[in-house]
Amino acid sequence: MSNLETDPRESACGGPADVAAGPVEELLDGRDVVLGGPRAMRVTRTLPNRDVRMVGAWCFVDHYGPERATMRVPPHPHTGLQTVSWLLEGEILHRDSLGSEQTITPGGLNLMTAGRGISHSEESVPGDRLHGVQLWVALPSHARGTAPAFEHHADLPRPVSPGVTTTVIMGELDGVASPATVHTPLVGAEVALEAGAGTRLRLRPGFEYAVLALSGTVRAAGTDLSPGPLLHLGCGRGELELRSEGGGRLLLLGGEPFEERIVMWWNFVGRSHEEIVRFRREWAEGEAFGTVPGAGAAPLPAPELPLTPLKARGRRR
Repeated sequence: MSNLETDPRESACGGPADVAAGPVEELLDGRDVVLGGPRAMRVTRTLPNRDVRMVGAWCFVDHYGPERATMRVPPHPHTGLQTVSWLLEGEILHRDSLGSEQTITPGGLNLMTAGRGISHSEESVPGDRLHGVQLWVALPSHARGTAPAFEHHADLPRPVSPGVTTTVIMGELDGVASPATVHTPLVGAEVALEAGAGTRLRLRPGFEYAVLALSGTVRAAGTDLSPGPLLHLGCGRGELELRSEGGGRLLLLGGEPFEERIVMWWNFVGRSHEEIVRFRREWAEGEAFGTVPGAGAAPLPAPELPLTPLKARGRRR
């Protein structure tokens, strides 16, 4: 999905001192963003946030639906990140400059690793009912220059306990690992709770975590959470208690604090203003990102850069 805004603010959980300081419960309100023009989809963006920019390597969270809508995102570029597409309703066709063509449906994962550069498009069935999330993972320096790649995983591990189904989308949770490729220690998981069900998730105290309600209401760490805000939980937790009286679904994100400073602008994750300028120029000139076969739409032009130089930021304001 294309990020049509620029909001380079900081975030952080920090190192051992912050872990020792204990967890937090910090509600981060999302903001409405329209993707692709006045007739396009409206999403709620909770990362990057004014106060918290990243959770582990997770640097971007868009939640959309449920509603009847049309996703039609023309070819656009990415660098230095992974896109993680997860659906609860509907289907979306992904095409990219590697020649990949893959429809994602609920319960499956589309994972695109941009590495040094890739372009892709996304399109849904017009007027279909859509509900899902689009997530980005920042790549560390040792992986951000890697060759671009695409993976589809239709069968992910789903531990089941009474009234609770957990799907490990990315990384590892309580000894259960997703087959998806990761480049930093992290976790992304969906937890579906039936009415009256509860569970305790085992967490890593060295990770920072956040949770996002996808449907219903879920009580997480003592906070009743409905779709909208992201609940930032910080570091230092060994477990997370969840309960839902009426049933609900929740997305858990976590990972080792991402210590590198990044520049995040439009659809690029880089390390300096000069890198972003180069990425933008290469996209405008048709270099480096390839073309998307079968997209049927003109590539999305990059916005103008701001007048002031972009700055590499940490994880927290």
